[in-house]
Amino acid sequence: MCGRFTLQIPPELLAEIFGLAEISEITVLARFNIAPTQQILVIRQYADYQRHLDALHWGLIPSWTKDAPTGPPLINARCETIAEKPAFRQAIKYRRCLIPASGFFEWRREGEKKTPLYIKLKDGSPMILAGIWESWKSTDGKTVDSGSILTTVANNLIAPIHDRMPVILNPSDWEQWLDRDQRDPEKLKALYQSFPAEEIEMHPVPPMVNSVKNAGPELVKPLVG
Repeated sequence: MCGRFTLQIPPELLAEIFGLAEISEITVLARFNIAPTQQILVIRQYADYQRHLDALHWGLIPSWTKDAPTGPPLINARCETIAEKPAFRQAIKYRRCLIPASGFFEWRREGEKKTPLYIKLKDGSPMILAGIWESWKSTDGKTVDSGSILTTVANNLIAPIHDRMPVILNPSDWEQWLDRDQRDPEKLKALYQSFPAEEIEMHPVPPMVNSVKNAGPELVKPLVG
């Protein structure tokens, strides 16, 4: 699962990494506690085959939904069943995106206690997650673009904490994931691998991260003591 993550990548670096023609009017600020239903940044490929940086609502709303959703937001999509689930099967064919992150949080249960952990790549490079998106129109005509993060089986490092982890894509996979002409979900299955445990590190962080009201850089600093 991926229920909280961070993003501290400067806009100029985002443009360089993804070959963006422009950052547009979106303000890219460092965020240390991104939570469900908040806005997340994604990279989408438009009909002109150019990559664009956009902001989406985190929690996919299926296009066929009549009323605003009231249940738990669809923040994650299991890669094993994504092609069959009504909420996701069109998005995985036609509306895929890249979700830049610096790391994500998971919680280790120890009896009644839950310790938050921050998980990131050892080399400090951006963590690019596989995402899908949909466009939903409310009864009053408002259009909401929303998205979900794909999850896969956890690697050996994360498995003792949680059985799922986000699908982290290698740079060599980005083009295939965004390719608008790739509409066969079967051909994407090779990308749903658990990211190598030896390339990931994690450390305990302050329990302040448990509250979405807290959003400072101290949330990702190693817990002392």
